[in-house]
Parts: sequence; structure tokens; C-alpha cells
Amino acid sequence: MTATTNDHARIVLVDDHPMVRERLAEVINREPDLSVCGEAEDRGGALEVIEREKPRLAIVDLTLRRSNGLDLIKDLRVMHPELLILVLSMQDENLYAERVIRAGAHGYITKQEATRKILDAIRQVMAGKVFLSEEISADILSRMLGKSKGAVRSLDVLSDRELQVFGLVGEGFGTRQIAEQLGLDVKTVETYRTRIKEKLELKDASELLRQAIAWRRDHPNE
Repeated sequence: MTATTNDHARIVLVDDHPMVRERLAEVINREPDLSVCGEAEDRGGALEVIEREKPRLAIVDLTLRRSNGLDLIKDLRVMHPELLILVLSMQDENLYAERVIRAGAHGYITKQEATRKILDAIRQVMAGKVFLSEEISADILSRMLGKSKGAVRSLDVLSDRELQVFGLVGEGFGTRQIAEQLGLDVKTVETYRTRIKEKLELKDASELLRQAIAWRRDHPNE
């Protein structure tokens, strides 16, 4: 259910789970100054509704139907540079928060947070601030000062696309399946696999598979 009152700050929801969109819309539409003016489940639908409705804010999940939220964010920064973007996701903030900010988002919050915290994130982004958890903000600052904590950061050497490929390898997808899922040709996926092995210093495809499966097991929502 969406609301379109003219004096409300207009928001578009981009998430591939209808129930998540419905619950979030109910929460937002109860606020006196906010309203959901459109929804989408994938990149194409998001671009269409944002072009039509001209919202002030888009709330974007990173896992979308037939598409990827990071790619959508990059598209939106070019096509709608004035649009505010808040990522709301189940994915690991330690791994993705800095990536989404680099891509052009203005904040990152996990779906596990309380409703009030999500509304606070929306309002902070609309006030022109960047919203991240205190822990992630401190960690990013530490790394900028050369004081990285290290361990979980090994995958930071991967590009956004390489990380997508790594995750799909961990789910058991073969090269051709990954190519179909990401809309790439097989040779391009093979190149990404080679780069991943080089960057992570993995000996062969078997070690790549073992590492990817282990990472996926520890990060089931990535």
C-alpha cells in the first residue's frame, strides 16, 4: 500500500520480498511527514518507478530479483544524482557498508534493526547525513588511519563484481550458471575467477571452491 500526499517526503522501496515492502510501507506511511510513492523488486522496475515518481529517497536492498543492488545504486547516481539512497539489507555490514557508500549510497542499515532505528536512518539521510552504525564508522576511520583490524578484511581486495562471483561460487554455481545469473559471457566469468584466485592467493579452482563455500557458510545472507 502506498501513499502520495504532496507535503510528505516521497520514498520508493526496492526489495525483492513483497512482505518486506508491505511491512516497511506500513511503518513509513504511519509517519506524518513520510510516504511511500512506489515499489519495485528489481533494477528495471526501480529505474521505471523512480523516473516516474521522482522520489526524494530510495530504500534499496542489495539482493534483488534478477539484479544486484550495488549495480542499481551506481546507475542511480548517474541517472538521478539528486536522489538520496539508503541501503536496507540482510547482508554483512562489515563487508558491504563501505562498498555501498563508494557506489553512491548515503547510508546502510541492516534489516535486523528495530523499526525506530530504521526510521532514524531515513531521517538522518534526508537531513544530509551519512548513516552507518557506530562500529562500522569507527572501523572505516581506523582503516583510513592505517589501523585496520584485519581478519574480516581479506575480501576487501575484491571488486564488487568479483565479490558477487565469489559468493555464487560458494553457493555451488558453475561458471556457465554464474555467467547466466550475472548477464556475462563465460570467458568474463573465467577472468573474474582467475583474478579472485590471484587476489586471495588461492592455488587452484578447488581451493577457490573450498574458501567460497566456507565463506558462504559463515555468511548465509550475503
